[in-house]
Amino acid sequence: MIEYKGVTKYYGENIGVDGVNCRIENGEFVFLVGPSGSGKSTFVKLLLKLIDADAGKIMYNGYDVTKIANREIPRHRRSMGIVFQDFSLLPKKTVAENVAFAMEIVGRTRRSIRRQVPQMLDLVGISAEADKFPNQISIGEQQRVAIARAIVNNPSILIADEPTGNLDPETGWEIMRLLEQINRRGTTVIMVTHSSEIVNAMGKRVIAIRDGRIERDEADGMYMHDYYDDYADEYADETVAEGEVSER
Repeated sequence: MIEYKGVTKYYGENIGVDGVNCRIENGEFVFLVGPSGSGKSTFVKLLLKLIDADAGKIMYNGYDVTKIANREIPRHRRSMGIVFQDFSLLPKKTVAENVAFAMEIVGRTRRSIRRQVPQMLDLVGISAEADKFPNQISIGEQQRVAIARAIVNNPSILIADEPTGNLDPETGWEIMRLLEQINRRGTTVIMVTHSSEIVNAMGKRVIAIRDGRIERDEADGMYMHDYYDDYADEYADETVAEGEVSER
């Protein structure tokens, strides 16, 4: 369970998030949407303890993230899996070695690594690429490696920051089906995205942030509503090339 209670973060005079209150239950799939600079990244960075809140609490699995000591931060982050738009794979390690590395740095035994890495590669559908290097596989396959690496230590939550941003539409949907499969296994998924097509089609919870505040929180939400008209041009610039702008 994740709960933000009156969480505020400012960067000088600029708003990061302002008085944010929300609760995300275990096993939920949540889309985090909003214009660039709205506070989405701050929302995620606060949860990861990459930055400190100015006020409020963030409860996560029974403890307050804002109060954990520096020595406890690595353990806190290890309980989460993180997938970025740019994959961040290690170029001199094979697909299997990239996934294994995530287990090595947390001290898992060689036996458990040998057992679990193949299982993860099979789950994300890239077992046949295990011995290849990142530059020898497709962009979509690289994203699958990044997802396998993020979930190999069985995190309770997976944070996906624009995981389909660099992918073609067909590959993007393959990644979404994979994330949904991971969610059905019990992992909480929080996905930051600008893809209206994906959000509108998935029928998941949508938290929309604007000017550092949660403006909309809907269980079966849409990407955009009429009152986002003042941001329509910005969204259109980012999505119209793929025919993704919602007319709702």
